[in-house]
Amino acid sequence: MRSDPRILVAGIGNIFLSDDGFGPEVLRRLAGRELPTGVRAVDFGIRGVHLAYELLDGWDALILVDAVPDRGEPGRLRVFEVDSDQDLGAAQFDAHSMDPGAVFASLRALGGTLPPTVIVGCQVLSIEEGIGLTPVVEAAVVDAIDAVFDVLERRIALCAWESPAR
Repeated sequence: MRSDPRILVAGIGNIFLSDDGFGPEVLRRLAGRELPTGVRAVDFGIRGVHLAYELLDGWDALILVDAVPDRGEPGRLRVFEVDSDQDLGAAQFDAHSMDPGAVFASLRALGGTLPPTVIVGCQVLSIEEGIGLTPVVEAAVVDAIDAVFDVLERRIALCAWESPAR
């Protein structure tokens, strides 16, 4: 009998640095929504090493919700897959970093492997000290939640197709 895929939705970011709190805000709003069986949504905030340890638990997929660097129009969502072989910089094991590259490096240092990963990211306007998202990034939260559910639907279908007798 086939079991449902285990998918982790992880919000990351620092709520004390304005738009860097995008991931935690999306996860806060996801808390009131019904998730498919096998899906767990967690706001990891700035606890990168906790996310790395959680990933050791054998997830079928990861959806990472995060603010992305100011390299485009603020408030613009970007949904993209992470290549597990991709070099995400010279990140090293760091128990205090929430940079995705550092989390992935920590996971590798702990002997784990990255599951198929999709990032739902939002271009920031400001990462200055302050609590609360800027209005343009705040406006992207609902679309990010929709994007998470779209990715979940595709990933669940893909897991079912890849492994019919889990």
